[in-house]
Amino acid sequence: MDFADDALRDRARRAGIAPDWTDVTGLARSVAPETLERLLALIGADEPAASVPPLVTGVVRQAIPLPPEAGTGAAILVLESGERADITVHPGDDGRCWVPPIDRPGYHRLQLRDREITLAVAPPRCFSLDEVARGGRMWGLAAQIYGLRRPGDGGIGDSRDIAELARAAGRAGADALALSPTHALFTAEPERFGPYSPSSRLFLNPLLADPAALLGQGRVSAAIRAAGVAEARPRAEAAALIDWPEAARAKLALFRALFDGFDAATGAGGGLAEDFAGFVRAGGALLRDHARFEALQASRLAADPADRDWRRWPAALRDPASAAVAEFAAAQEREVRFHLFLQWLADGAFAAAQAGARSAGLRIGLIADLAVGMDATGSHAWSRPTDVLGGASIGSPPDAFNADGQNWTLAAISPRAMVETGFAPFLDTLRATLRHAGGIRIDHVMGLARLWLVPDGMAPTEGAYLTYPAEDLLRLVALESHRHRAVVIGEDLGTLPWGFAGRLADHAVAGMRVLWFEREGDGFKPAERWDAGAVAMSSTHDLPPVAGWWRGTDIAARAELGQYADGDSGEMAQREADRGRLWQAVGAGPVPEETGPVVDAALRFVARSPSRLALVPLEDVLGLEQQPNLPGTIDEYPNWRRRLLRPAGTALAEPEVAARLAAIRRERQR
Repeated sequence: MDFADDALRDRARRAGIAPDWTDVTGLARSVAPETLERLLALIGADEPAASVPPLVTGVVRQAIPLPPEAGTGAAILVLESGERADITVHPGDDGRCWVPPIDRPGYHRLQLRDREITLAVAPPRCFSLDEVARGGRMWGLAAQIYGLRRPGDGGIGDSRDIAELARAAGRAGADALALSPTHALFTAEPERFGPYSPSSRLFLNPLLADPAALLGQGRVSAAIRAAGVAEARPRAEAAALIDWPEAARAKLALFRALFDGFDAATGAGGGLAEDFAGFVRAGGALLRDHARFEALQASRLAADPADRDWRRWPAALRDPASAAVAEFAAAQEREVRFHLFLQWLADGAFAAAQAGARSAGLRIGLIADLAVGMDATGSHAWSRPTDVLGGASIGSPPDAFNADGQNWTLAAISPRAMVETGFAPFLDTLRATLRHAGGIRIDHVMGLARLWLVPDGMAPTEGAYLTYPAEDLLRLVALESHRHRAVVIGEDLGTLPWGFAGRLADHAVAGMRVLWFEREGDGFKPAERWDAGAVAMSSTHDLPPVAGWWRGTDIAARAELGQYADGDSGEMAQREADRGRLWQAVGAGPVPEETGPVVDAALRFVARSPSRLALVPLEDVLGLEQQPNLPGTIDEYPNWRRRLLRPAGTALAEPEVAARLAAIRRERQR
């Protein structure tokens, strides 16, 4: 390695890009110079940075360090409550300036001679599962929203299905209902339905909203007739798999009929009109720009179905602040208003769902899912391009499950943009996800510390880790967690940075312990030795349910798709051995042939763990075999399309399922 490479690697380290990484076998790897050069350019490593950031994080009752450039001496502290106090910023032995400890959490303002800094003062830990459980052990269900079913839902599970499932779960004694992501996708492209590839994490997917929550069932029934979708909706409802384009067209036609009636009536004022106007005002520029993007993209696609990427639009339309965009919005004011209306409906629907879950007795209520990134062609990247690291995608290096690594084609928030904007992109995203929830699951939680970024056009193996300000982000998560009284779960499966698991535990971010990965030697770890500070789970949306695992349904699906070079014989042999090990851990007596007794035993086993919260996927409670998503596939497997055969509330009352839930409840109450 020559001098130039050494200098490049040193620049990368200073900029937060790791020039080396360790693979799953423990072998040290070096990042290619081309990758380092491209990532350095993307993050603006050579551009001057602000010497004093607009927001600094701290912890209650601890002195808060500021950069030396902030200056020392007399200052005024303006607490979030409006109270003011004269304080002194002192010099420290380490060259930094130090603000005296503040005993109240919140977003306070520090007024110095020539500047003002926001001090985000956080509790030392998140609002924790312990605080909700109060010494007990809680449990809940995990559900894919779109897969829920009821007569009249139009073929896509929605917020009313959530409320009905929550009521049934509450009657069974559950404390939480964890949901698939509700982030905004692409209204003009319903074929892009992957919930972890959102257009924006700041807004909601209106296709998951029941409009009757705000407008009443009478208006909805009339709008169905007016929209001419009375026959199309039952067809979509009867399908075992969601036809997203067809179901979305019918639901959007219903929404337009509702909007026509609503817009005609708003001139008379009234409570709903005032509520809508207040929602739009509160949403501000972020909401306005999202609605403009939705309308603009629909217009572009109507003219040219291939014109789906805003980065290839005319230059004036790529800038949300341009005169051309303002002219379009003025000319298409009603269409922009329609998309504002959709967000208002969705917001009200999910507020009602969380209220319904809490009134049903769920101590936590809904647990929302925060995707790790967003689609680079979507609303957030268009409206706030400086927030996003364009030109690279989030992925993962090669590991035991993916020898070639992964490229998730998701854009990441720029760590530099976070710091320079007072963490606005992160806080806006966090608050939007927590808005109507009692908990949050942070997908790929290691992204708070580092992300594997793959420059466009390069293989996943050619990426590198980019460092994020983990301590600042964890403090902000803790502060928002307490403000929303919401628990925090971190999806920590896979290889974490050294020491990061301990940092998560210190901040009361609960990890995930999944049955299939809780191994000890050749067998499965006894449930009594599972991590009490983590969430116990039987499976996840990316893994087979217990019945499917026992049958080898996942292996058969992968074999059918040609994902095994030498067929599935080796995989099935390994699974056969693992079946015996699983039964040895969870059951007693002869190994059963049927899946029912295995599911029963496995769920009781998971429920016996000391974890403060156990989450069981609805697929396991119902004894289903197919998983919602098969990683490594796009169209080859019906990802994110499976629907339950029966309404969830009804299904939970069936004798076999009710007995399963009762057994979980008994185990959790021991």
